[in-house]
Amino acid sequence: MFKIEHLSKKFHQHIVLNNISVEFQKGEVIALIGASGAGKSTFLRSLNYLEKADSGTLSLENQLFNFETISKQEILELRKQTAMVFQHFNLFERKTVLENVKEALKIVQKISDKEATEIALHEIEKVGLTDRVNYYPKHLSGGQKQRVGIARALAVKPKLLLLDEPTSALDPELVGEVQATIQQATREGQTMLLVSHEMNFVRRVATKVLFLEKGKLIESGSTDDVFNRPLNPRTREFLSMKEQNYEPEFII
Repeated sequence: MFKIEHLSKKFHQHIVLNNISVEFQKGEVIALIGASGAGKSTFLRSLNYLEKADSGTLSLENQLFNFETISKQEILELRKQTAMVFQHFNLFERKTVLENVKEALKIVQKISDKEATEIALHEIEKVGLTDRVNYYPKHLSGGQKQRVGIARALAVKPKLLLLDEPTSALDPELVGEVQATIQQATREGQTMLLVSHEMNFVRRVATKVLFLEKGKLIESGSTDDVFNRPLNPRTREFLSMKEQNYEPEFII
């Protein structure tokens, strides 16, 4: 069981996250949708302590983290159990693909270089980049960079994988390869929280959808219920607008 309770965050007097609570099971894929500025990215970043929430707790199976009182040691432990995939890759430009994937294993997980190399090579193979292990990021396409980012995140075997608009910075023809990589991770049972504006992708991979509006969770439910039987008028309006701005589905 994973549980987020009473997560709140203000920037000055602006409420970004307003007392959000949700729970889900191991292996579920939870998608966060909503308009720009709804608080989706801040929600994810707070769970990895890249943003400091004002209050709230995160329960990862049997371990509880209280963001109001969290210690430095607990932050390190939290980051051992969660991993983040960013919009803009955040790779080390002066490190190869292999070195990028090994980095967290050695620094955060404190494992040997030999073991880190074995794990990294396995994850790189899974994302289809074995022939790029010694390449630097400047020699990779955007889609390849993002697949390295996903391999890096999965290498630490996180209990919870956080993906913040993982395809938004990509050219359209590169989106499919990254989506396929994420879908493979879902089939392997990886628990995820995913922010995405691509509704077709959300429909395919998510087991549950959360709709955020101005920092509040105003609707949650199964993917089928939220997309086909939304209860909140604002959810219906948002999905209707997305349907009008429909983009062709990418073949994976």
